[in-house]
Amino acid sequence: MFVRYSIHRAAARYVLAAIIGLSIAGIAGPAGAQGAAPAATAHEPSPAAVLLARQILDLKHVQSVFQPLVRGVIIKTRDMYMQTNFMWSKDLNEVAADMEKEYEPRVNELMDDAARIYASHFTEQELKQLLTLYQSPLGQKIVEEEPKALEESMAEAGAWADVFSHDVIEKMREEMKKRGHDM
Repeated sequence: MFVRYSIHRAAARYVLAAIIGLSIAGIAGPAGAQGAAPAATAHEPSPAAVLLARQILDLKHVQSVFQPLVRGVIIKTRDMYMQTNFMWSKDLNEVAADMEKEYEPRVNELMDDAARIYASHFTEQELKQLLTLYQSPLGQKIVEEEPKALEESMAEAGAWADVFSHDVIEKMREEMKKRGHDM
């Protein structure tokens, strides 16, 4: 049970990292994170637009967000087989390590899809302007500092949620006590 919970938790972290990364990349907003249909403004991008979008995503280091997904799927699969027979752990670890190297290029599939999606939300002219921005000193600072600001914000939100959870627990206890339930 604990192993299954840990695997799901690890997979959830990879998915969360991808969502945060996509948000940073600008290709998944609130609707994208909830699985809603693409915005009405999306269109089929030209090959030139996709190339521009790919350059932007490369400048924003989006590939580093997708890389843990490949590793996560391999590790999750390894762990699933490890539950079948723990005696296979040495071999499974070796196979997983080999597969990580073999499948590392598959991240490019995600990058290509992300570039196409990104390009479908902007005109070529807008993509050129974005590329110019990200190549500028300000754009480079955005790429460098935005993930740090997001990470700090997420840590702050986690700390806030911990404090808030204590308030909710206490309030719920009080309300349940009023109804005759001792918690």
